[in-house]
Amino acid sequence: DHFKFVSKIEGLEFPEALRLLAKKAGVEVRGFDKEASSGKTKLYSVSELAAKFFEKQLWESDNGKKALEYLRGRGLKNDTIREWRLGYAPNTWNALRSFLKNAGYGEGDIIKAGLAVQKDNGESYDRFRGRIMFPISDSSGRVIAFSGRIFEDDGKSAKYLNSPDTPIFSKFAVLYGLDKAKESIRKNNFSILVEGQMD
Repeated sequence: DHFKFVSKIEGLEFPEALRLLAKKAGVEVRGFDKEASSGKTKLYSVSELAAKFFEKQLWESDNGKKALEYLRGRGLKNDTIREWRLGYAPNTWNALRSFLKNAGYGEGDIIKAGLAVQKDNGESYDRFRGRIMFPISDSSGRVIAFSGRIFEDDGKSAKYLNSPDTPIFSKFAVLYGLDKAKESIRKNNFSILVEGQMD
């Protein structure tokens, strides 16, 4: 049936396929939200809001504008930067956390989404700082994680920092950009895999 078809084509579980078809048909699904009861819905929404925060920082903050010039220098056009939703994480310990908390998300949700790191003493800080941000989406296009390329190098940090595995993200099960490429892959019956996001 059409639910199984969408599940197989999109690589979704039945509840996700149902939600996707309902959304396309303009139908509201009530009383069937296993995702919401498992807390995944909140993780999707906090990840989406983080992506918007990073995007805004890239286009509007002083250091973000420097990162934007770097991206343009690498050959990216503004349309490409916007289409792929590239962003910038400020080089502070709590800019994202403060923004998300002001939007009503709790510390636990932010940590569970992989956006903050909790220290042994219970305090936490932003996982991504001073980095160009690449949002990672599932096959439906929902933001589920991030990869951050160092921009303000302190000489001690890794060039790339990725989200940890979370209830909505498994690094071994997700391919960056597949949500944008899947239609072309199906149509042309081949794909080209490259190493990094900029590639």
